[in-house]
Amino acid sequence: MGMDLTLFMVDWERLGAVPVEDRIGLLEDMAWSWGPEEPYDLGRGRADGRLRPPEPAWCAEYSFLTTNGAHMPHVHAGSAWAGMRSLVDASVREPMDTFLDGLVRDAGPAFAGGEGFFPPAADPWHRHVLLACPPEVLPGKARAWERVEPRLEELREPFAAECEGWAGRPESFEAFTALVREWGAVTTTAAGRGWGLVGLP
Repeated sequence: MGMDLTLFMVDWERLGAVPVEDRIGLLEDMAWSWGPEEPYDLGRGRADGRLRPPEPAWCAEYSFLTTNGAHMPHVHAGSAWAGMRSLVDASVREPMDTFLDGLVRDAGPAFAGGEGFFPPAADPWHRHVLLACPPEVLPGKARAWERVEPRLEELREPFAAECEGWAGRPESFEAFTALVREWGAVTTTAAGRGWGLVGLP
């Protein structure tokens, strides 16, 4: 049984008003306090994932339909991109790097720890926060996604060359692009609200 990923879209100012040491606990309490999930259209004409609650005052949990809550598919997607990126034209590679860094690719301690926004983990192997993207980062990611989304099919051949049949990579190109599209939907929605993203294990 592996680690899960619980992703929140969060009003950064509202969460920032809570003492640093209480922020993770507050989000964890939010994850268990809502009722059944409802499909939520993230502006793409279909339910790309699920948000609880659908119209929150300051926070919403996003459930990926393609992962059943597991963290490992996101790690596999990051591994797939790392493997194929050198085969991708720079006009796609650069915005894809911008989009995926800090979401499915480790962009360093600034994202993993939220730059002091969350308390540091005592054990680096057991982080309290898997990702923290502050709201000022997300508009750039949303713009990068707008550039990348129409060109995802160009990744099919690089994926086939570097990922198919490899352990630790997505099972198929379709699985990879489905997960990336979900990230695109939630990133664009959070950017539109002026909110940030927080991922807890």
